[in-house]
Amino acid sequence: MLWAALSLPFGPDETPPSSDDLHGLANWALQFTPRVAIADEAVVLEVEASTRLFGGRRKLHERIASEGRELGMAALAWAPNSLAALACVRAGVLNGVHRPLPEVLDALPMGTLSAIRSHHLTLAQLGCRTLGDVRRLPRGGISRRFGKELLGALDQAYGLRPEAHGWIELSETFRARLELMSRVETAPALLLGARRLLVQLCGWLAARHAGTTAFTLRWAHDTMRSHDAGEGGELTIRIAHPMRQVEHLCRLLAEHLARVELLAPVGDLALEAIDVVPLEERSASLLPDEKSESESLALVLERIAARLGPERVRRPVLCEDERPEWAQHWQPAPQPLPRQRIAPPDVPQPTFILAEPQRLAVRDHRPIYQGPLMLLSGPHRVEGGWWHLGEDDASTRHVERDYWVALSQYAGVLWVYQERLAGDATAWYLHGSFA
Repeated sequence: MLWAALSLPFGPDETPPSSDDLHGLANWALQFTPRVAIADEAVVLEVEASTRLFGGRRKLHERIASEGRELGMAALAWAPNSLAALACVRAGVLNGVHRPLPEVLDALPMGTLSAIRSHHLTLAQLGCRTLGDVRRLPRGGISRRFGKELLGALDQAYGLRPEAHGWIELSETFRARLELMSRVETAPALLLGARRLLVQLCGWLAARHAGTTAFTLRWAHDTMRSHDAGEGGELTIRIAHPMRQVEHLCRLLAEHLARVELLAPVGDLALEAIDVVPLEERSASLLPDEKSESESLALVLERIAARLGPERVRRPVLCEDERPEWAQHWQPAPQPLPRQRIAPPDVPQPTFILAEPQRLAVRDHRPIYQGPLMLLSGPHRVEGGWWHLGEDDASTRHVERDYWVALSQYAGVLWVYQERLAGDATAWYLHGSFA
């Protein structure tokens, strides 16, 4: 078995870590394994079954160490069981698995085991300094004088008895709060504390195999503020694609915070995930991923939209509409794209469409554009739009057209249609051209 212990800053003269900090670290650790528990001032997790998934022990250690520091993690240790890992992290021993466990634990101070701390003075008077000294005392005397709990904890630390844990359960929603080390007076400076909350959010999302398309950052003003400032403010970030990449979320948040002006110094931050959707996991294939370029373009568009404003950066979106003018529309880049894919048309479509159809002259019942047109294929009938109201809500965008592919001697291949008018009257229009 392989266990890791993650310790938050805690010394003899310091206050113990808060429950919010411990649960935040535990929820983040659930992305590595479902077996996570809180032990005193540390978080312990059993990761033996997860090492291969994360690329081996070394890569798993590097990832936990780098991301854990952003959550305030002060120390990390590895051992064959949770109590041994907890003792190692308290003693500052990183690797408790490279040597036999008794050899590692015997050299540790006896105060590294919680069950011994209450009897530390008595054991010290008996000449004990290390866990090895306590373990060499007569077992019957230890049980009679100090109780079975101390002897049971020793046996569990040395792997002679099984351990029991109360596992942390993953919450259905994400809400995290952070009290800032000092009062912040400018909005961009909030990113330092917000990043810590975003790391927790991404860990929670990874444990749920999900991504977020919207999250809200809230801040509370200092109590020493003017009445006009109010209690605080909030900022909601919306993303086009489900995301759980810390760096991208931080860049988006930084762009939005650059345009925020705080009305009073801020002392507390809170982060909430609004929209959480399942995220399709990407396979670790040796072949190039076809989605990588499109996904990177979407990230760039979101960053530009965050800086310039969502209404100034737009992208085309296909619609389920037979009418060519409304087969696509432009929407702000941060808005999510439709999940339903639009099937490609089964009829020829031009590469260029005129903004407004151009009416053509007719000679001998044949349309003319730089000479008579030869109709190659068609007709393809398009009829609909009675539900589409105009800007004045008095007229509709209803169309009744027969589209043809036509050939012009000088203009090339064109896309024209015949529109039915009142009675038997018809009119011809040029609507596009083929490259």
